[in-house]
Amino acid sequence: MPTPPGHAPRPVIRLAAVGTGLAGVAVVCWAVGMTRWQPLTEPAGPWSERLPGAHTYWARDLRFLALVAVVSGLVLAGGGRRSWALPAVLLGGAALAADVAVDRADPTGPGATVLLVAAGWLAVGITATLGVRRDAQTGVDGPIHRATGADPGNPPGGAGVAAPDSRGGPAARHRAGVAGRDRTMLTGMAIVAAVSALVAVLTRSPTDREPALGPATLVTGLLLLTLTVAGALAAVSGRGRARSAAGCALAAVGGVGLLLVRLVGPADRLLPAAVLGAVLLVGVTSLTRPGPDAVPAWRRYAVLVPVTLVAPLALWYVALLVSAAFPLGASLTALAGNSPVGGGDPDVLPALAGLCAGLGTALLLTRPLPGVTRRPAAPPRCAAGTTASTAGRTGRTGSPPTGSGRRR
Repeated sequence: MPTPPGHAPRPVIRLAAVGTGLAGVAVVCWAVGMTRWQPLTEPAGPWSERLPGAHTYWARDLRFLALVAVVSGLVLAGGGRRSWALPAVLLGGAALAADVAVDRADPTGPGATVLLVAAGWLAVGITATLGVRRDAQTGVDGPIHRATGADPGNPPGGAGVAAPDSRGGPAARHRAGVAGRDRTMLTGMAIVAAVSALVAVLTRSPTDREPALGPATLVTGLLLLTLTVAGALAAVSGRGRARSAAGCALAAVGGVGLLLVRLVGPADRLLPAAVLGAVLLVGVTSLTRPGPDAVPAWRRYAVLVPVTLVAPLALWYVALLVSAAFPLGASLTALAGNSPVGGGDPDVLPALAGLCAGLGTALLLTRPLPGVTRRPAAPPRCAAGTTASTAGRTGRTGSPPTGSGRRR
């Protein structure tokens, strides 16, 4: 049944609801991290014997990861389109500045938590409204684009065939997506969320024995894992039961993996986290693969597995070294009114380093890897069996002409 003009299809409405809902959950995590977890990390005063050291402000890292989840949820809600992604990124930058200001005020208690949640939900709602209005201004029925490259004369659900991409390459077809979704953006968002989930479970404190640390890291990691699977499934064209089952299996394996990584000692978490990251990233790239490849599966994974095993944590460590070289963490600590990190330890920002590592990994995995070249997809066919290019040359659209017949 064709979708009436002025209405969005149900799957797209469902995607917008899931994305904004996950962004709202991330706001709750951020608020709890500010009012409940942050006071646990702050010394009683400058005279305290427990002076800040490395990994003292673990609650700040989890709050920053929650903000990454907020932005990822809004990108997911908009199907990866720029009309949603740009306001979401701007909201993330504004939320980072607001985090520092609120941290300086030291809010505590249930009342402050409710107030911060309400303010965060309002910001998410305003950002989503801007995305919907931008879609409406660009000729979109609700939070969805019409098919990329579609003939303007064909209404939604019509018999016409979308015009092929002039560039014709597999990357262009992968980016065009389905129902206006930017599949490359959604895949990149899923990869960033996967790497951020690894950073969440690797978050530690000086003693690693705080009662709230383990549950806080698991909640944040599971939220980012949910965004990973949701983004990967949203980037799939023509998703069937097999890929949906594969997404559920990836979520289950990832959830168990996050728990197992937390059960390992802090000094031994790096290797299991790298293995878990490889599993998540290989699962994301397998789910979002648009079609059959021109190379055997063993050759594809022979290239993909080493990259996913090494690249995320290697980029994370490089970003940590850069963060230690520049006083960004110390500046944020001072602006928030917290005690500076002492003892010769660098004040690094693992969450922001994880964001940089996720973006770098996304750039690697959303491009064709060496030796892994996708086979060009077959051109779309009309209802009558002709290809779109043939239909464009002959004028056939797959629908028989009305009111015409053979002249006798």
